[in-house]
Parts: sequence; C-alpha cells; structure tokens
Amino acid sequence: MLVQIQKSEIHQTLGCCSSVESNTWKRILSAAMAAAIIASSSGLPAMAELNKFEADTRGEFGIGSAAQFGSADLSKTVHSNENFRRANFTSADMRESDFSGSTFNGAYLEKAVAYKANFSGADLSDTLMDRMVLNEANLTNAVLVRSVLTRSDLGGAKIEGADFSDAVIDLLQKQALCKYANGTNPLTGVDTRKSLGCGNSRRNAYGSPSSPLLSAPPQRLLGRDGFCDEKTGLCDAK
Repeated sequence: MLVQIQKSEIHQTLGCCSSVESNTWKRILSAAMAAAIIASSSGLPAMAELNKFEADTRGEFGIGSAAQFGSADLSKTVHSNENFRRANFTSADMRESDFSGSTFNGAYLEKAVAYKANFSGADLSDTLMDRMVLNEANLTNAVLVRSVLTRSDLGGAKIEGADFSDAVIDLLQKQALCKYANGTNPLTGVDTRKSLGCGNSRRNAYGSPSSPLLSAPPQRLLGRDGFCDEKTGLCDAK
C-alpha cells in the first residue's frame, strides 16, 4: 500500500514538472514568434525602400538589371541620363530617340536602328553594337571605349569629342570617320582622331576589324587623313 502511494506521488510530481516545462517552452516559443513578427513588420518599409532604390539604379549595387528592350519600339522617346547597364536593345527601333548622358556599359545593341538618335555624352563603353544603324546619330562627347561596331553603319554620325579607344570598327567606316573626326572627349581627355587611329598615330590600318580579310597582311599604316589611297580608301601592297 505504501509503495502504491509513493508511485502515485512520483507520477503526480513528474506530471506537474512536465506541465511546468511545457508551459515554459510554450511561453518562450510564443515570445520568439512575436519578436520575429515585430522585427519583420518593422523592416518592411526599409525593405521596400531598398527595393525601390535597386529598381531606380537598375539592379543591386547599380550593376544593371539586364532590362529587356529587344525589338522594342523606342522611336522618338526620351531616355536621357538613364542607367541601361547590361540592358538588351537587340533589334530595337531607337530612331530619333534621346539617350543623351545615359549609361550603356555592357549593353547589347546589335541590329538596333538608331538613325538620328542622340547619344551625346553617353557612356557606350564595352557595348556590343554589331550591325547597328547609326546614320546621322549624335555621338558627340560619347565614350565608346572597347565597343564592338563591326558591320555597323555610322554614315554622317556626329563624332566630335567621341572616344573610340580600342573600339572594333570596320576599316572603311574608320576611314570615313577620319575624314572629319575632331575634338577631345571631356571625360577621358582622349583626342577623337587619335582614338580612331587617324593621322600619324601609326596605328595599323588593318588592326581593328575582327575580319580575317581585313586583318590579313600586308600591314600598312593609315595616312594623315586616314587613307592609304584617297581614290579607293584601300591599303594594297605594292
């Protein structure tokens, strides 16, 4: 009888302790959840502001959001002083649009039509501008360092103060630009003619285009006005 009473007392004690521990853990868990909810709710405005900031700067840390404008109709629109880093403008219609002062680092503009578009003061460095139409485009004081302009048409483009350093440009386009290239880029301090390899910079006439035909020997140097032969514009071996 005594043993049964003792067992009963032990069970009651253990049950009491278990109940106390369970209640304690419930209180701790509830407090933790409440704290988490308060913390998350208090951070919502800050998170919203951060997201808005990233959207405004086109991506985290301002490195671009790869915005998509492929085949888009952007003709006669105004996008001056905007951030288009790493954006895609493939085959976009950019005719007579204003992109002055905008940033295009690492953007894709191949096959885009930018007839009479305004890129004055724009940063077009490290962009892919292959087969792009840039007839009469305004590239005044633009930075086109390391840009790829193979098979692109720059006929009549305004290039005063533009920096084409290390840009890949077809020979005939380069020679045409050298006819009237002038000015110095206000940002890089590089002379436009020198960046194109015009004059007596002794830059190889065949060195820029990524074409086996134009890169083949014999190697000749551009003349003072960017031509080896004023009639044909070619640098044939003699």
